[in-house]
Amino acid sequence: MSVSGPVRADKVTRAGLLLGARLTVPLWPGIIVFAMAYGTAAVQKGLSVAEAMLASGLVFAGAAQLVALEAWTDHWTLGAILLVSVVTFTVNARIILMGASLQPWIAPIPGRIVWPSLALLTDANWVIAERYRAEGGRDAGVMIGAGLMLWVVWLTTTLPGALLGRMVQDPTRYAIDLVLPVFFSAMAVPLWKGRRDTIAWTMAGIVSVATWWLVPGYLFMVTGALAGAITGAILGMRDDG
Repeated sequence: MSVSGPVRADKVTRAGLLLGARLTVPLWPGIIVFAMAYGTAAVQKGLSVAEAMLASGLVFAGAAQLVALEAWTDHWTLGAILLVSVVTFTVNARIILMGASLQPWIAPIPGRIVWPSLALLTDANWVIAERYRAEGGRDAGVMIGAGLMLWVVWLTTTLPGALLGRMVQDPTRYAIDLVLPVFFSAMAVPLWKGRRDTIAWTMAGIVSVATWWLVPGYLFMVTGALAGAITGAILGMRDDG
């Protein structure tokens, strides 16, 4: 049930932290497979098990970590570093919008609590927080608890994937390369709100595929994201007008 009027979080409680952690349980199978896929791919790219674990613990951005591996190289130059940085920023740019959408809700919470917790912000706990907020929830601990639990699951299950990577010679044989698109497709389903989203997502897909076909590299991520955002904005202005 939705509530009318703006809802603001006004507390962070232990009960909220536990509720957020519990709400992530249905997501664990997907997160576990995703993390294991990253661990496997990281070792295949030449990272050690410790390095793969360190990246998961410090970066904690599954999609960006997997995409960065696509651009990984044995011979690092300034151009290669810039490429990985730009690709990573592009993939994670959606977090900027997620943070902006949460700001009105978490604004009353002290910065000493909010700012560190944003390091745990992912697609999954953002969805959990937005649903909880839409139902009138005021405990920001739900967002923090969900993010912390997902971080723990992500980090701990990177390890078996990294160990497995030493034994798997061809990850594509076991469809490990399909984990990322499948995961994001599943995450997008609850965010769909109707005709405008359908058109915007379709446009983003068409432009991404066309760019990928015509231009080598990772430009398709930028053009697809921009096409979807611009289409959604235009349709939104039409509906509001």
